Amino acid sequence: MSVAIVTGSCGLVGSETVSFFSGKGLDIIGIDNNMREFFFGKDGSILWNKQRLIKNYKNYRHFDIDIRDESGVNKIFRKFSKDILLVVHAAAQPSHDWAAKEPQTDFSVNATATLILLEAFRKYCPQAVFIFTSTNKVYGDRPNHLPLVELEKRYELPKEHPYYKGIDESMSIDNCLHSLFGASKVAADILVQEYGRYFGLKTAVFRGGCLTGPAHSGAELHGFISYLVKCCILVKKYRIFGYKGKQVRDNIHSFDLVNAFYHFFRNPRCGEVYNIGGGRFANVSILEAIEICERISARKMVVEFEDKNRIGDHIWWISDVSKFMSHYPEWNYRYGIEDTIKDIYAAHKEIL
Repeated sequence: MSVAIVTGSCGLVGSETVSFFSGKGLDIIGIDNNMREFFFGKDGSILWNKQRLIKNYKNYRHFDIDIRDESGVNKIFRKFSKDILLVVHAAAQPSHDWAAKEPQTDFSVNATATLILLEAFRKYCPQAVFIFTSTNKVYGDRPNHLPLVELEKRYELPKEHPYYKGIDESMSIDNCLHSLFGASKVAADILVQEYGRYFGLKTAVFRGGCLTGPAHSGAELHGFISYLVKCCILVKKYRIFGYKGKQVRDNIHSFDLVNAFYHFFRNPRCGEVYNIGGGRFANVSILEAIEICERISARKMVVEFEDKNRIGDHIWWISDVSKFMSHYPEWNYRYGIEDTIKDIYAAHKEIL
């Protein structure tokens, strides 16, 4: 038996990982206790996705435990220790705003639980590969100090700027405002690197831009495009927080992200860090995304502007994925931005 352990297995990245690696012949051990509903209410619940995974994937086993439960985590790793080839850690508290409400909960989920998982990995399956879904928020608000130019529908960098093609891993994570969420993810990010570099284990940190796809349970505090599409379908007011809706995100479809995981899994390295996102291939401002939703649905959206931006929020983020592509030149994108939004729209239309 060949096993992959996936935390947050019923979320966006986790469920895509289940689907992808099931197709590669691995047995999947999923860990998810639907804490997302605690964070975001019914909009954030992943129970529908849990039922879908159990129904569709016979090689999927679900464990409804909290990743902060050290005893429970160790019990799972011990049980499958001889067969574990891969650990994908996708569980997280993912919201700036929510983290400020309960900093200790945020840190325990994002940082302490990551340490628990890394120790179980080191103890029970050090021969395996450990992949961590980090975030571009580890760079704090430093990208906001770039010389951005305001255009009609987006902010943009001048073409001659070194970061025009995207922000790479050389950007400093120090001396800037991160939000408490960003700080807890930095702690986890560094831990994963250290377990690779200090202990010589096969670990990777993927610092994602906007991760999205049809399995995303988007809520107002997290899941930009998924929630936008949901508002479009339900004719629900969508609130834009600051920057006139011209803030730019690169968006990577969950399939393209997990395919990147697969390429790393096949040829792993120790303690690597990769910026990963839609890059110049797939990026969009909120105003541009609204236009795409309106075009797909043939419906005018209801939009409300708030002057105040979210603390630590990026005005412009596009990932430079050239480091990953240089290490894994066979990997490439399948989904452009409009393809991704159409995919989400079709999936949400069926269940809403």
